[in-house]
Amino acid sequence: MAADLMEIDDSLYSRQRYVLGDGAMQQMAQSSVFLSGMGALGVEIGLLNFSCNKITVTLHDTKLCETWDLGCNFFIRRDDVLNQRKRVEAVCPRVGELNPYVHVDMSSCPLDDNIDLSFLKKYQCVILTESSLSLQKRINQFCHSQQPPIRFISSDAYGICVRIFCDFGEAFEVSDPTGEELKEIFIQSITQDNSGVVTCIDNQPHGLQTGQSVIFREINGMVELNGTTRQVSVISSHSFEIGDTSHFQPYEHGGFFVMVKTPQIYKFETLEQQLCDPQVLIPDLSKPEAPLHIHAAMLALDAFQEKHALLLLIFNLAAFLCIFSRGTLPPLAAAAGGIASQEVLKAITGKFGPLQQWFYLDALEVVRPLQSLSAEEFFPRGDRYDGLRACIGESMLLELHKLRVFMVGCGAIGCEMLKNFALLGVGLAKSLGEVCITDPDLIEKSNLNRQFLFRPHHIQTPKSTTAAEATREINPELQIDAHLNKVCPATESIYSDSFYSSLNVVVTALDNVEARRYVDSRCLCNQRPLLDSGTMGTKGHTEIIVPYLTESYNSHRDPPEEEIPFCTLKSFPSVIEHTIQWARDKFESAFFHKPSMYNSFWQTHVSAEAVLQRMQVGESMEGAFQVVKLLSRRPSHWEQCVIIARLKFEKYFKRKALQLLHSFPLDTRLKDGSLFWQSPKRPPTPTEFDVKDPLHFTFIVSAARLFAEIYNIPFSEKDLSEDAVSKILSDVKIPEYRPLEKSIVTDETAKKPDQMKMPLSSEEEREAIAQLEEAISTDGVTPESLRMNPLQFEKDNDSNGHIDFVTSASSLRARMYSIEPADRLKTKRIAGKIIPAIATATAAVSGLVALELVKVVGGYGFESFKNCFFNLAIPVVVLSETAPVKRTVIRNNLSFTIWDCWTIFGHEDFTLSDFMNAVREKYTIEPTMVVHGVKMLYVPVMPGHSKRLKLTMQKLIKPSVDRRYVDLTVSFAPETDGDEDLPGPPVRYYFSPDGKAP
Repeated sequence: MAADLMEIDDSLYSRQRYVLGDGAMQQMAQSSVFLSGMGALGVEIGLLNFSCNKITVTLHDTKLCETWDLGCNFFIRRDDVLNQRKRVEAVCPRVGELNPYVHVDMSSCPLDDNIDLSFLKKYQCVILTESSLSLQKRINQFCHSQQPPIRFISSDAYGICVRIFCDFGEAFEVSDPTGEELKEIFIQSITQDNSGVVTCIDNQPHGLQTGQSVIFREINGMVELNGTTRQVSVISSHSFEIGDTSHFQPYEHGGFFVMVKTPQIYKFETLEQQLCDPQVLIPDLSKPEAPLHIHAAMLALDAFQEKHALLLLIFNLAAFLCIFSRGTLPPLAAAAGGIASQEVLKAITGKFGPLQQWFYLDALEVVRPLQSLSAEEFFPRGDRYDGLRACIGESMLLELHKLRVFMVGCGAIGCEMLKNFALLGVGLAKSLGEVCITDPDLIEKSNLNRQFLFRPHHIQTPKSTTAAEATREINPELQIDAHLNKVCPATESIYSDSFYSSLNVVVTALDNVEARRYVDSRCLCNQRPLLDSGTMGTKGHTEIIVPYLTESYNSHRDPPEEEIPFCTLKSFPSVIEHTIQWARDKFESAFFHKPSMYNSFWQTHVSAEAVLQRMQVGESMEGAFQVVKLLSRRPSHWEQCVIIARLKFEKYFKRKALQLLHSFPLDTRLKDGSLFWQSPKRPPTPTEFDVKDPLHFTFIVSAARLFAEIYNIPFSEKDLSEDAVSKILSDVKIPEYRPLEKSIVTDETAKKPDQMKMPLSSEEEREAIAQLEEAISTDGVTPESLRMNPLQFEKDNDSNGHIDFVTSASSLRARMYSIEPADRLKTKRIAGKIIPAIATATAAVSGLVALELVKVVGGYGFESFKNCFFNLAIPVVVLSETAPVKRTVIRNNLSFTIWDCWTIFGHEDFTLSDFMNAVREKYTIEPTMVVHGVKMLYVPVMPGHSKRLKLTMQKLIKPSVDRRYVDLTVSFAPETDGDEDLPGPPVRYYFSPDGKAP
């Protein structure tokens, strides 16, 4: 059993493995956790930890299901309430069905001050929610006193405030405090000095801090440093001292260093010790005093609750907290649940820096504008929303019910958002509200680890329709319209301006930056709020975009992703990322682009005979040479596919090295006298093929099967065996290698040439004609031979051989260049551009976004909105005000923002001159230039443009039949001659006086 638990199902856990690492995953598989309290916060912690990890858990709760629970516990159904089930009995099987690897027990025994706590000794971590302070202190003291200590976490939610407390013992060792991936940094120079100075190549930032340690490798000259670990003292962002190097040999060239992660010890105090002098993480620097104030207020509530066995519901911070303390704000519980769950993972794995020791999160900005409402607004009404009503009141609740939301993406964040919508009652059918969702993807097994609405039987079903069905199970009152569309310019007819105009808010829940930018542009065009968020591993962010108050998503852009130079990929890799990208490029070229181009060519051209005739008369046809070469070399049976793979091995891993060393021998020097082959350039070593080498064999088999698939050649499992492949390879004749006198690109700014558009030599043209003539004469041209089967790279199907090819090809190239190879998991992440993901961060961002949704619905002011960035690994949570929208001044009394749009209403005979006059009269400024998209409608200096003034706008723009308006870019005359034209907002021109479609 233990051996089985140690196996990690990569198809399920791959995204989480990238965040936690296998060591932490293995530790979790051997851990037992006790979780008490199945309310809003407890069920979030249970969901996030135990649905996503191999773990043994006991869920504890003593309460019965109430109607109230339907609005805060997404695992409880109306049937559970009607049948008076215990909460833990309702929750336990639903947690268990999420994850086949979790072992879930349940307990409903009383947990009070008289219980014998020795039963807790079998657990590595104890988590308490909804427990009295006296019980928390008693259990914490017991856990703290054990050897080794039992990690203790308590978390409480009092309406608009939540708290988390951690105690992991007096000496808690953390193996990796940050979780950041270690990078190889190449060295420019090292001085011989009493305190040697290391300078990074090309002033590359090293990212180190004084006191950290690095290990050196592959240094030429000062070889004494190789393999040694040195503590650094930072001088600048690209240099640091490493101690005495004066007695070492002089540094010559090359080498790199890697930061060494050293374990760190954290000391914790007990809850009793921390009550009066708490160590608190401050999330919102605009109110740094709030955590301590809430700490004191919540302790007062704890004391009141213990004395009177109830929470205040009556009308300074303590009084404010008391008003809403009995309520439940599900998004706040989701955010706190995500943060607390990350601490649970730290407690049982020793990975990432733990919270020391208190964390408070509040939603004061949500409820502050509601304090003037009458007490009746917050009174219970006996329905599922009583907990929420106690926090935000009946009027706000009704506004949420009427909400019309469009959410793009139904993945990890999308599932969490839908859960929040269900608990908040967003978009109810009876209130004419609606949640419209869209996602073109199908559910994969890897999604199940963090997209909690999905189950194993949902695999290969659409995400959107499945998520809609699962959300209606949580709250049957929701109106959800699920689509399978990708949101992009191609779907503008579906998601038109009138569609966006009917919405109250738009939510993006996807990781594609360009798609998010497109959605933002539509929201900007139609003045609609946008709630955006994203995660990467333990990091997350939220951004709230509100018309006329904040900047838009497109107002800022991340720096472009740094591209690997073409010459580096082709000839001079220096790190494993280069070889992985090279292998991925080889896959795309051989198994997707060439087959796609082949099919496209033969779909365009009628017959091989017609192509031959055109080639014989010297007509140029793009791609003809490449297509004819593929046709002439097309294999027809499995043995030929194996031979092609063997020849590819020879080309990639032997001849390429021989050619490079022929062109640039090891002693080659540059004009300045320095060696050509010095860091970061690594000289290659030719690889001799050995069928007994597992890596060589894997490359041959994976490449051969992919060639067979694109050429539609059948093969069996027996064909893939070592004996069968070895037998074929034993007869392969490898042509003798002769070096070529060709130029090798070394310029890092050079781009990859387009092979399709490169001019052909007369010899190549003659060769192509001869090959096509032979194919035709030997009946080699058939309908089947003119078709190929392009393979889309699929990273998550371990049986298709795609990752096998990329991993083996990358590892072989890495060997050739003496680069440390990457394992299959790392290769899959880099080649598949996988964003590491963990459910804790997803829950936190979705909860924070849903809190902002309430503010948007309430029409709150600018100062109420909060963006957030967090890194749960460190941990750091930073709430900040949104960026205010910038105002551009045209002249003293005229200005605009990105949200402004001037409007002109025309008619069928409305001319360009009429449009110019209308703008002049309405906005008292002289228009000088009018542009529609990339088309210049009117530029005075352009010949003939003055005649356009008499043309109608209909004729100039040629709108589609259902087009109501167009947005035009208009420039305006400067106030002083000689100055540049002035910018302005878009001018929206409606084709009819009433703004309806013409």
